[in-house]
Amino acid sequence: MTIGISRSTGAADASEWAGKGAQIRLESVTKDFGLAHPAVDNVTLTIEPGEFMTFLGPSGSGKTTTLNLIAGFETLTSGTIRLDSQDVSTLPAHKRNLGMVFQNYALFPHMTVAGNIAYPLRERKVPKPEIERRVAEVLELVQLQGRDKHYPSQLSGGQQQRVALARAIVFHPRALLLDEPLGALDRNLRAALQLEIRRIHREVGTTLVFVTHDQEEAMNLSDRIALFHDGRIEQVGSPENLYAEPETLFTARFLGDSTVFALGNQSVSGTVVWEDERWAVDPATVAQRARGGGDTALVVRPESIGIARDRAQVPGGANAVRARVRDIEYMGAYRTLVLSVGQEGVSGRARIPAADKNYAIGDEVVAWWHPDAQRIVAA
Repeated sequence: MTIGISRSTGAADASEWAGKGAQIRLESVTKDFGLAHPAVDNVTLTIEPGEFMTFLGPSGSGKTTTLNLIAGFETLTSGTIRLDSQDVSTLPAHKRNLGMVFQNYALFPHMTVAGNIAYPLRERKVPKPEIERRVAEVLELVQLQGRDKHYPSQLSGGQQQRVALARAIVFHPRALLLDEPLGALDRNLRAALQLEIRRIHREVGTTLVFVTHDQEEAMNLSDRIALFHDGRIEQVGSPENLYAEPETLFTARFLGDSTVFALGNQSVSGTVVWEDERWAVDPATVAQRARGGGDTALVVRPESIGIARDRAQVPGGANAVRARVRDIEYMGAYRTLVLSVGQEGVSGRARIPAADKNYAIGDEVVAWWHPDAQRIVAA
């Protein structure tokens, strides 16, 4: 589900950056502010050189605190952070050589675009001719040529964020950290800048760590996603992996819609029972964590659920359950049937073609799916 973007023919030469991304290793990283639970709780993660890693999760899950620990804005309670082989756990932020982009842009209002971008180079005592060359280069990279003499107040929100991005990469950082950088922008502008960030990442080639609570944004941008929950990493994987193969109920619910059937602590082998239904189980669809015992749940994505008028129409080998159409949502490319499933009235969702107008609110139907399309996860 990652968006593919071709290399821009007019982009600046990024050869100076290419291949220079650092590996970032978090080893048993903990940050405790003295509250009921640590903000970051024993997190271990390796981000590979040049990788686009997204920290995703709800508010308070620990993703931003983890980013701030990497940046050096927060001090560790315990654990180790390494950039390549260097232990930077106690190194101050300004000595880690990391670029940072914030949601609120953090531009200097009294400086021009060129002045803002040049600031980190002046702080590093880079010669003036080199500053001018690098500023021109990144202005082309972020497609802001001709805006160098403008002030932030003369730019749109999207243009200001491009300036902030240019300032963060102009000094060739070991990695680029972005904290909810698109959160203040409207939907259309966010979508456009997502494409730009992905393009710039591919051209620059540096390691990029991106924090967001927006699932769609994470799915569109990332090579891998680290999903945070209560200070811990719930699951790490590609967008496709997390969506198709969630290991826990939290992952399944946070990344996309699902119909969820609580199975309790019953044995998961061959078949499972829910209400008066007995469903076949494909061993490949049982998540590793669910194999360890404890309560489990069966999860089916809406695009995997078919709808029939009666059981005679259900394909052989499919699992099925009675349902009632509670609502119908028109989504443009498709319609979503909102279902009340089984005796419990579990909330379910199924997608049908937009042109299919054969169902109405209140219809009694049979929802069905193939066993290889379900996922049994730890609940």
